[in-house]
Amino acid sequence: MDFSDELIKWYLENKRDLPWRHTTDAYIIWLSEVILQQTRVGQGLPYFNRFAEKYPTVNDFAAADEDEVLRLWQGLGYYSRGRNMLKTARMVRDEYGGTFPTTYDELIKLKGIGEYTAAAIASFAANELRAVVDGNVYRVLARYFGIAEPINSTGVKRSFRPQRPIFLIRKSRRCITRL
Repeated sequence: MDFSDELIKWYLENKRDLPWRHTTDAYIIWLSEVILQQTRVGQGLPYFNRFAEKYPTVNDFAAADEDEVLRLWQGLGYYSRGRNMLKTARMVRDEYGGTFPTTYDELIKLKGIGEYTAAAIASFAANELRAVVDGNVYRVLARYFGIAEPINSTGVKRSFRPQRPIFLIRKSRRCITRL
């Protein structure tokens, strides 16, 4: 069994049923990605549910009061993320006509959206071929390939960014896909 097969098998046996896996709505995916930054799923899920219920669309979020957003955010820390989310929602409302972008090139322009989040949203919402690689992926790859250097070192990060990714986690197929 090769590496991709092992990952696919593990994912199929261990994947969790999470609400953002049942949609291609870029806004909902964005909510989950930002809320789960530096937060475990178990802790972030109730926050995601509250935000998605209170603000079911990006326009609802854009109309929110900052104090209200920060009250919902309370307990997640890094309050600048909550403020940036509000700025992003307003930017989407004002500059994109309330339609959340789905392409990496548009997403990366939004406040608070970096390479990982833009790749995740583009991949999951629009099936764009983007490698979604974060620290957890670096750790798995480092263990699998026996790399002892710190995963945040430039050399290790560079070694995991080939011109053509070996695999992608694909929302549309709800599994890992080999390229």
